Amino acid sequence: MARCHQVAPGRASTRRPPDHARDAGGDPAVLAAKAALRDEVWTALQTAGAARFPGAYGRIPNFVGAEAAAERLRGSDAWQRAATVKANPDAPQWPVRQRALEDGKTVFMAVPRLADDAPFFLLDPARLTTSARAASSIKGAGAHAVRIPVEDLEPVDLVVAGSVAVSDDGARLGKGGGFSDLEFAIATQLGLIGPRTLVVTTVHERQVLPAGRIPQTAHDVAVDLIVTPERVITCRPRRRRPAGIVWSELTAAKIDAIPVLARLGGAARR
Repeated sequence: MARCHQVAPGRASTRRPPDHARDAGGDPAVLAAKAALRDEVWTALQTAGAARFPGAYGRIPNFVGAEAAAERLRGSDAWQRAATVKANPDAPQWPVRQRALEDGKTVFMAVPRLADDAPFFLLDPARLTTSARAASSIKGAGAHAVRIPVEDLEPVDLVVAGSVAVSDDGARLGKGGGFSDLEFAIATQLGLIGPRTLVVTTVHERQVLPAGRIPQTAHDVAVDLIVTPERVITCRPRRRRPAGIVWSELTAAKIDAIPVLARLGGAARR
């Protein structure tokens, strides 16, 4: 039975949303190990008071210090070199998306769960009719961005990924749905992400684990930079990336639920 914690008024709720890994494919032992590690990190964040509303469990946790981490990323060479950014839609990376628009960068933001035939929002800072802060939220992107198919994406200089946990060897753990890895795989397969494209994540220090703690599979995308409110970690050695979609690790239910996968998967089967 899923846990449900009672919390004081004004504190983040720890009531768990649905299991995002319920339709995940792959080795059951690896899936179970990842699930246990997510629970460990969510609990650590919640116990330390480092998770903002609506709590850590079951999501990419919105952490205390997200703005400071975004500012630290903003000062990095990788950020200065990037003109085009692909970013996840989660709350802890909202400050990153905001600063990208403020700095004149084009932002491609995934539609939550890729649940659309045009699964990306295009945010062009030159065409915004509202503030960068408002436009870069999930709700704001829905109102002010242009929805585009993957074929209309431009080559990406920097990928911003949300994480439940990361380690300094570059291993990353998401919330279990696999959407960040799928976005990366699709864009790589279409030639929009290349070997020089950097992958960065912003996290709380309690989300950074020792090397070797996070199980990795063929479809998992490693990060190059980890940015916390306190520091920037360059991950070495650089892990090998998937060259495209790893169909063997996708269930039929996952493929059918994501329009672009259903199209590409159908083409692959013909």
